Amino acid sequence: MKRKVVKIDEDLCDGCGVCIPNCAEGALQLIDGKARLISDLFCDGLGACLGHCPQGAIEIEEREAEAYDEKKVMDYIVKGGRNVILAHLTHMKEHNELGYLKEAIEYLRENGIEVPAELTAGGSHPHHAGCPGSRTLEIERPQERKKENSPARESLLRQWPVQLHLLNPSASYFNNADVLLAADCTAFAAGDFHQDYLDGKTLAIACPKLDQGKDIYLKKLQMMIEDSGIRSITVLIMEVPCCRGLLQLAQQAVALSGRELPVNVIVLNIQGEKILEREV
Repeated sequence: MKRKVVKIDEDLCDGCGVCIPNCAEGALQLIDGKARLISDLFCDGLGACLGHCPQGAIEIEEREAEAYDEKKVMDYIVKGGRNVILAHLTHMKEHNELGYLKEAIEYLRENGIEVPAELTAGGSHPHHAGCPGSRTLEIERPQERKKENSPARESLLRQWPVQLHLLNPSASYFNNADVLLAADCTAFAAGDFHQDYLDGKTLAIACPKLDQGKDIYLKKLQMMIEDSGIRSITVLIMEVPCCRGLLQLAQQAVALSGRELPVNVIVLNIQGEKILEREV
């Protein structure tokens, strides 16, 4: 399936770097005096960087990019030369995408291309230029956790970021995941949000009343379903009417994807008590 991704006209780009901090996913870096798209994986195609280029060198193109394929990306990356290769591999490493990093290194070796020594030796490398708060991370948790009566509860969060605008729907932690789509207020209303609702799930949070760009939310949810093959969505909302919009977004995304997967809704009252749980 075709999807939208950023395209940079290298002839127009003057290397000013204004676009770099405006890519929340950290997919753009300045290399050899030009802004470059380091990885399709972290480009959601939504064009947050689009209006920040004074030269008009950035546009959105639609091309084959569904079901992220590291080897196809490497076909493009190697054309940029050694520095672009190093930046791409470093980008994968920083975002803890070790599976894709391994594929990229295998690609280089299979094609007789040198693996940058800086990467294998753990030396210096280009610094990640995106917002650190939106860097994709998978959080490892010990298999054996503290008992429930322990005075200090452990976090059960499995990834970062969590806000739906910042999430990359193609991140590896969404592969075959059970997703908890939670309204912002629920974590503060629930007495034990982590133990009761988050355990074993990948999290996305949003406010259906105040957040802008709900069309972006819809597209990201659809991509999670189509590209990452998530197994289920549990929508956790408050009893207030405005929260119902989050459930509607999830249902609409499933309908647009053409896939059948379980969608469950849990409703909390303002005291944090569960008043409804059912499959929709």
